[in-house]
Amino acid sequence: MICHLYPEPTYLIFSSDLPGLLYYSHIPASITALLIGFFIFWNGRRILLNRLLFLITLCFSLWTFANLITWTNIHSDVLLFTWSFFGPLSALIAILSVYFVYVFLNHKDAPLYLKGMFLALLAPVFILAPTTVSLTGFDITYCDAFGFEGPLYELYYNALGFLAIAWILGMLAHAYHCAATRLRAQIVLMGLGIVSFLLLFFGIGYLSSYLTTQGYFADSELEMYGLFGMVIFMAYISVILVRFKTFNVSVIAPQALVISLILLIGAQFTFIQSATNLVLNAIALTLTGIIGIVLIKSVKREIEQRKHIEELAGDLERANKQQIILIHFITHQLKGFVTKSRNIFSMLRDGDYGALPEGMKSMVEEGFRSDTKGVNTIQEILNAANIKSGKVEYKMEPFDLKALVDELARDLKANADSRGLALNVDTGTKPLLYPGDRAQLANAFKNLIDNSIKYTPKGEVRVNLAQEGKTVRFMVEDTGVGITPEDMAHLFTEGGHGKDSAKVNVESTGFGLYIVKNIIEAHGGTVRAESEGAGKGARFVAELPA
Repeated sequence: MICHLYPEPTYLIFSSDLPGLLYYSHIPASITALLIGFFIFWNGRRILLNRLLFLITLCFSLWTFANLITWTNIHSDVLLFTWSFFGPLSALIAILSVYFVYVFLNHKDAPLYLKGMFLALLAPVFILAPTTVSLTGFDITYCDAFGFEGPLYELYYNALGFLAIAWILGMLAHAYHCAATRLRAQIVLMGLGIVSFLLLFFGIGYLSSYLTTQGYFADSELEMYGLFGMVIFMAYISVILVRFKTFNVSVIAPQALVISLILLIGAQFTFIQSATNLVLNAIALTLTGIIGIVLIKSVKREIEQRKHIEELAGDLERANKQQIILIHFITHQLKGFVTKSRNIFSMLRDGDYGALPEGMKSMVEEGFRSDTKGVNTIQEILNAANIKSGKVEYKMEPFDLKALVDELARDLKANADSRGLALNVDTGTKPLLYPGDRAQLANAFKNLIDNSIKYTPKGEVRVNLAQEGKTVRFMVEDTGVGITPEDMAHLFTEGGHGKDSAKVNVESTGFGLYIVKNIIEAHGGTVRAESEGAGKGARFVAELPA
């Protein structure tokens, strides 16, 4: 049969002489892609990721439209013209997919050199598309151009598709290895979606063209199955959109997906001939509509709840900031007053204003000690507030950790002696160079040693510092009041107190261990407490990467 003797298609692409699978594969997949791609683009036109997704879906839809024309049109000049678009559109889909995944993973535009590489890969396809290297003629008898396509040209633009798959898999694998847990789920979903699409689109498309050219098939009907990869891709995009809000779009994409599924099922009416199948398809269409409405409502409700939670979180964050500002103001003022009082007691004690009567010496000494504790307490609250607000800056420089711990032990020995405690220190014999913030680590280690002294009524406190392989371990062990399982849960928390801790240490602010935890973690380490229970002592272990 000769092409121009075929009946003229209705509305450019509809013909009764073609398999129903043609429309079932092309139209719903194209509409699904365009609906979701357009709605995501329209609701975030300034977001590069949204624009790239829309371009991919647009190129796919243009490809399917051109393909429908080549299947249905009866004019050889039109067919020859539309056939020449397959190469450029396929190449664009491949390169835009790589660009899209790059932006998705890096949250920024591709660098100039990478864009240059993209253009270099696309250039041969666009330059050669209107030449005989791409297409030399058309077989009017069988209405195709399979025998006239340039094999190297076809191989090149299909190779771009397989290159894109390998490139994307490489980027995804590297990103997955480096990403946090939450981002890993997005990477897996995106990878499954886009790789499935590209593999089906290019894999089945090339296989269909090759087998038809070799004469194994009468036509390229096999390529129709590859188009369902786009529906899979859009389904994954919708999941990512709802779960992670990747494209900053609300409920629109799920609505588009439901509409597309209804169209996909409804399109089966174009080729179903059995009455039983018609009834079953009608039932499936109805159920899909009902389930779709329920799905959209539930997604909408979830998004509204999420927005409400975000608003509450924002209000809480603002309240916390105001609270921190207030704490800073009050504590700075108090610290100034108490420091001034402390300095007065210090001058009186040191005889700057003459010798004190014997009866006043003990009172002045007590006032000096009390104000010293007050200054330290206020400073601890300020440190905790600074840590919480992220104002603490760490100056990482190599220093001798052994010398630091020895110095702290000497300074705190008087406290231990005043309580009748033995303070035993083992830091080895050799210097231990460590790249960290000396002042901050001094604060953390001092807190741990002082904490053990305060919570040990009798016995001893042991301090140990050693490097084991790639870990530096600082340990403080005491024979003190111990830690109950209930109190263990409150350690290292902001303002955390044990149930009866105030009875043992009335000066505790509850911020000491919270500060320790943040300082150690800022150095990439961990800190933990161990105890067999009340009255059985405790062990605090800080481990830092060497």
